[in-house]
Amino acid sequence: MACIGKWTLLMSIALVCGCSAILGQSEKRKVHIVYMGNSPANPEKATSLYQKVLAKVLSGKEEVARSMVYSYAASFSGFAAELSTTEAASISKMPGVVSVFPSSVKKLHTTRSWDFLGLSTTSNHGLPTGGSNIIIGVLDSGVWPESESFSDKYLPDPIPSRWKGTCVSGDSFSSSNCNRKLIGARMFPNGYEQNFGPITGPGEYRSPRDAEGHGSHTASTAGGSSVKHASLFGLAEGTARGGTQTARIAAYKVCWFGSCTDADILAAFDEAVADGVDLISSSIGGSPQDYFSDSIAIGAFHAVQNGVFVSSSAGNSGPSVYTATNVAPWLTTVAASSIDRKFTSSIVLGNSLPYKGVALNTISLSNPWYPLVSGEAIRNASSPLANFSKYCYDGTMALDKVKDSIVVCYGGVGAPDATVLAAGGAGVILVDSFDKSVGFAFSLPCSVVGTADAKHILKYINSTSFPVADILPSITTVDDSLVPQTAIFSSRGPNIITPDILKPDITAPGVDILAAWSPVSSISGESTDNRSTSFNIISGTSMSCPHVTGAAAFVKSFHPEWSPAAIKSALMTTATPLDGDKRFNKDGPLGYGSGLISPTKATDPGLVYDADTTDFSLFLCGLNYTSEQVQLISGFSNFSCPEEVPSVIDLNYPSIAIANVQGSLNKSIIRTLTNVGFSGNSTYTVHIQAPKGVSVTVSPSSLHFDAPYQRLSFHANFQANSLPSEQVYLSGALTWTDGLHVVRSPVLIWPASFTDIKGKLEGGFPSTGTPTPKKDGGDQVSQGVDMIFLAIDASYDCVDCYSAASS
Repeated sequence: MACIGKWTLLMSIALVCGCSAILGQSEKRKVHIVYMGNSPANPEKATSLYQKVLAKVLSGKEEVARSMVYSYAASFSGFAAELSTTEAASISKMPGVVSVFPSSVKKLHTTRSWDFLGLSTTSNHGLPTGGSNIIIGVLDSGVWPESESFSDKYLPDPIPSRWKGTCVSGDSFSSSNCNRKLIGARMFPNGYEQNFGPITGPGEYRSPRDAEGHGSHTASTAGGSSVKHASLFGLAEGTARGGTQTARIAAYKVCWFGSCTDADILAAFDEAVADGVDLISSSIGGSPQDYFSDSIAIGAFHAVQNGVFVSSSAGNSGPSVYTATNVAPWLTTVAASSIDRKFTSSIVLGNSLPYKGVALNTISLSNPWYPLVSGEAIRNASSPLANFSKYCYDGTMALDKVKDSIVVCYGGVGAPDATVLAAGGAGVILVDSFDKSVGFAFSLPCSVVGTADAKHILKYINSTSFPVADILPSITTVDDSLVPQTAIFSSRGPNIITPDILKPDITAPGVDILAAWSPVSSISGESTDNRSTSFNIISGTSMSCPHVTGAAAFVKSFHPEWSPAAIKSALMTTATPLDGDKRFNKDGPLGYGSGLISPTKATDPGLVYDADTTDFSLFLCGLNYTSEQVQLISGFSNFSCPEEVPSVIDLNYPSIAIANVQGSLNKSIIRTLTNVGFSGNSTYTVHIQAPKGVSVTVSPSSLHFDAPYQRLSFHANFQANSLPSEQVYLSGALTWTDGLHVVRSPVLIWPASFTDIKGKLEGGFPSTGTPTPKKDGGDQVSQGVDMIFLAIDASYDCVDCYSAASS
């Protein structure tokens, strides 16, 4: 998932082992995606076509039928089938096939957040009539339909007649669970079951019902109904709502037990577009791959081609650079940032000294004082891991010393709260030097402090024969100094696939977000935590992604005719750039893209950088796709790449990136602006914020529009004899303004190599030596820099991929 949890080290090892397993069992059949480009003219004949393709490598109709997992024929062409490596390679060479790649497993990556973004309840009442016609599709872990966030009580309008979706019945779910708010719910289990076996037993529903909570959280953030007095046991109390409260929601369950296969993701994209959604929110990701060996990039390409806006999470592998995932230019890639709120849990020692930690601590200790011990001091000498007792690993501590005590544990791999709870401990003081800006729920009273406070706490333990402590429940604190910061866990650019396209695109609130939750799901992620809640607070780019979806829905409600690229441009060019001097914003646009979304400003951006399938087709030519391959992908039968191959830097993108500059610089780009302002007659003048040491000229320097939707182009030239070697990247901006509108495009130039960027940007972040877990009930963790990098590096090469880019 793209919300953050605590198992990244184990995931890293699994990714390394996974590559070896692929090499060692190359002939064992597993699910592959056979991507064949744009949707066929007659979907009913598609399955027959796909079976004929399979019949060329498989023997007999029964084997063909047994191999087929999905037939994709609504918005694009292709199928998922069980194939060996040899069979997949044979199909990849057939005419009409763009790429063949294994169906990998991806992970799932608000009371105050919408107010913080300037979209108050009052302003949302001003939605145009068309607001209730907006349909948001959410690809995730399903939905808890009984949540108040999905109530249609205040949505009297009928379901839009263009809606073609359905509400699928299944385990503990029926069609009657849908209403005028939750208008659709589908499930896609085939790919998961082919990999892992039947979905049975506790912990999951074989239906659209959300057992995990993640899908309900993201869906309600994007478009949930207004719910007063929502909170997590009193924390973050307020009115929870989505960005567009009147929007309709359709849930597409593609994730089971936290895992989401490519085959299921593609099937959901295909159905969502056919059902008639306007926007898709996908808080799911894996490692970056070639665009047409990536299920989300493929599904999103054809969704955008059909006028559907797609936002996706950047991932939680920060602060490492080159870790942003979902980097295709037709996607809106979302980073996570903080809001002006945190949750503090105070620790009081027996010497009356208080220390303020950070946690989502909703559990009160039954007694005022408990013995205070250090995990390091109560090691179990007979354990082979005794030297790691400071991390409170299972079996490393003397259990009699843990019972009924508050234990000081250092952050490490694992769940110290679960270990202490199992041993009968009363609470945990967790020492974390890596990051203390994100609150996490634990299975027993816990508060997270930094190393400076930890020294004082340990000094107190050693100064008295009977140290005691108390951990107080958390309180909600509004603190302007917190905002806006790029979350340390949020994945950073540059774009590892196409460095000349800046990713992530934008940032939105992703830290400590309250939204709907599944009452059967653990609050802390521990199986021993039996507390039940209808709302939970979690963090991750999973949470920031639906904020952008909701903002895009808000913009689309004012401008239903705008293309996905126009909406994306409006959000990016009106965003607020973050303060580059703050600690977690030091990597600038590589961390936050264009800046923090401003939904109300985006409804009137003045100008937009629009793009369509033709623009993306030329972009693919610039990536060395052949005319035949682009024809298959785009569906343009007469398309030919120009003799002079266009540069990818000339894609009409709202940001400007110039990558891998060595020595001198002399680069020109072209962009085209479309007038979407309320006035047809306006003149815009450019303002240049040149990167350090770079000369920038723009021609023409002013653009006069005399009609709505008129398009005018400009050239920008960037020159430098030599670039400052001490800087890892150079940033600036090109801003067009008519005195009323401000249309800003960030400019990013980096002369450094991959190694230089990694070393210079990451060198300033604190490191614990041992990765520090931060949990939120999800599957991923913001851990130490080197461990995250191991995960990305180990999983990058796709052993069995056969793609257009390499064919």
